[in-house]
Amino acid sequence: MRFEFVADEHIKVKTFLKKQEISKGLLAKIKFQGGSILVNNQPQNAVYLLDVGDRVTVDIPAERGFESLQAVRRDLSVVYEDQHFLILDKPAGVASIPSVNHSNTMANFVKAYYIDREYENQRVHIATRLDKDTSGLMLFAKHGYAHARLDQQLQKKVIEKRYYALVKGEGDLEERGEIIAPIGRNPESIITRRVVKDGKYAHTSYRVVERFGDVYLLDIRLHTGRTHQIRVHFSHIGFPLLGDDLYGGSLQEGIARQALHCHSLKFYNAFSGREIERGSPLPEDFKRMIEKFKN
Repeated sequence: MRFEFVADEHIKVKTFLKKQEISKGLLAKIKFQGGSILVNNQPQNAVYLLDVGDRVTVDIPAERGFESLQAVRRDLSVVYEDQHFLILDKPAGVASIPSVNHSNTMANFVKAYYIDREYENQRVHIATRLDKDTSGLMLFAKHGYAHARLDQQLQKKVIEKRYYALVKGEGDLEERGEIIAPIGRNPESIITRRVVKDGKYAHTSYRVVERFGDVYLLDIRLHTGRTHQIRVHFSHIGFPLLGDDLYGGSLQEGIARQALHCHSLKFYNAFSGREIERGSPLPEDFKRMIEKFKN
């Protein structure tokens, strides 16, 4: 895959490419796995000194898929796709990546999707994961360089993810709120997390969309990405998600999974210079629950 840049200062190639978010690891891959660096159409190495206005061309070798990841064919709900990124609408009940307990995962499905379309890059890069029973939007990078550029946005916390959730608790939940509480591992479990003083900083904000007695439909924004963050935070304030028995949520309302859906995803496409924003409607099980509460 080829990328072109124009030098804007007197600088070494490797320093200039670092500013384009091309890492040392990617430079090594270019050098040793069949890529190339051209300056004004002439081959050069990473320490070549650029002049202002030099045209730098980088050819990044194609990525082979991981042999250990099995390709599994399944219809996918594609919300957005270009040469560099893919956004899918994940159904509840499907894990993001394979594990001992899960083999038919989004990663397996995406690998088959790439193979069937004979894409040059066959490696699956997941930028934003979702828990198995959380539905909604997932972002994939279609090559390693795109993934690296997304990682920079993730570190700067500028990728915006918003979720719908149904929560239930005693008392009143404020119309808008911020939950800032550190999250760490629960020493009594290998799965669950909890709010602990020495945990990692975690920030969640929300607004109430609609109220049905002691049940609330919330629009939630994640400012950090800790494991089970939304589930832990709302359980911590006494309003666990419906269906989330792992964190004290009610199983009496008729929903068979934690009531959590990633409905909005926004990021900056550094290749096109445009902000990409996509949405996903309320899933059917949410709609059924809301109709039940209204009646």
